[in-house]
Amino acid sequence: MLDTPHYASLIDTGAGIASGALSPVAVTEAMLARIAAIDSRLNSYLAVTAEAALSDAEAALREIRAGLHRGPLHGVPIAIKDLFHTRGTPSTFGSLAYRTVVGQRDATLVRRLRQAGAVILGRLHLHEGAFGGHHPAFGPCLNPWNADYWPGGSSSGSGAATAAGLCFGSLGTDTGGSIRFPSAANGVTGLKPTWGRTSRHGVFPLADSLDTIGPMARSAADAAALFDVLAGFDPLDPTSLAVPVPDHLGGLRGAFGARGLRIGLDEAYLETGVDGETIAAIRAALAVLEDLDATIVPVTVPDRADATAAQIAIMEAECARFHRPAYAADATLFGPELAGAVSRGLSADPIALASAYITRDRFKGEVARMFSGVDALVSPVTPTVGTRYDAMAEQLTDLPRFLAFTAPFNVSGSPSVTMPCGASAIGLPIGVQLIGPHLSEPLLLRAAHAVQQVTDWHMRRPPGF
Repeated sequence: MLDTPHYASLIDTGAGIASGALSPVAVTEAMLARIAAIDSRLNSYLAVTAEAALSDAEAALREIRAGLHRGPLHGVPIAIKDLFHTRGTPSTFGSLAYRTVVGQRDATLVRRLRQAGAVILGRLHLHEGAFGGHHPAFGPCLNPWNADYWPGGSSSGSGAATAAGLCFGSLGTDTGGSIRFPSAANGVTGLKPTWGRTSRHGVFPLADSLDTIGPMARSAADAAALFDVLAGFDPLDPTSLAVPVPDHLGGLRGAFGARGLRIGLDEAYLETGVDGETIAAIRAALAVLEDLDATIVPVTVPDRADATAAQIAIMEAECARFHRPAYAADATLFGPELAGAVSRGLSADPIALASAYITRDRFKGEVARMFSGVDALVSPVTPTVGTRYDAMAEQLTDLPRFLAFTAPFNVSGSPSVTMPCGASAIGLPIGVQLIGPHLSEPLLLRAAHAVQQVTDWHMRRPPGF
């Protein structure tokens, strides 16, 4: 057990609360005090809902003392990206255009977290509209490993707060990489589920047909505990998948690690345009998987260029569809990156957009065929380790390159788990993705958990936090 309780695992903290060894009220008070003391150095929270969190913690304490235990999340402090509607609480969506929006009811996933007894500490920073960059009015979220470097986005606050011990887990969303980028940049474990596996009801959209919602935590096991609460059909979201939800956390306990898993590797995909530190770290992760009796199988990843272009076209058109009323009312409330996306989406060529949707269907079929021979594909998250904040504008001018390892798998709807697998020469985390066929989250979490049982990259902590 770590001597820093804010870095204890979600599962261990929940077990301590369930046994009575820990008080959910004391744990919540300690976490709120930590946020107050150090989040000014990160700006990972846009709002801390301390009064509501303490009320929820007190309710959890009463219930557990009365013999009602709701599961691993009961009494555990977590946080949510500031695009989920919560009843009576403003959601900014990271934008001045929506800063006065107050939810009339909880988003489905917020309701499920409350039903599981989780304590919601507050609302986490994000790129405006879950796209591009932080609104200038809210300032940037900073990377706890190195403030000069981008913390990933759009779920930047989710990654930074989880990495710095300001919550025991968080929720993020992913339309083109927004769970995977901050998971890699902050050295945490994030799960982008199969499209439709989690409800989007009550969540501000970036692009309805691409958005996914998933957990971010400091280990695959903690992510599995969160995902068990989040996953499943929601009648309020007709696009959610009406298929049974297995016990993801329980599956880790009874699994045979990575034994027998077939991990696909495309050498050209791994190495083309990717820096040496990332390649070396991913090859080391592959060696660990082989030591765990997984088999590395050569595959050919379908060409991603058209799929990436299709993701950008679809994302910007659907983004414009949602924001058009607010943008028409007062475009000055939008920051430059989101305003640019809305403007481009409003002027999209319908023939080009139709081609993008056709490309998406074709790419889905190609990816499904690739997975007919393997259980998962190993992949970088980004082509380079870390991006300096002062270089982000340049990166955004070449979105196809920047999104090349993430956006195509939003197009295909494929699930992916991102976990730390190394560190750069200057100490920045390096992440690796394991991407799988639809509904393979149990297998992906099992593989990540197996790796984390024999490595300690997920145990590293940002210096000074």
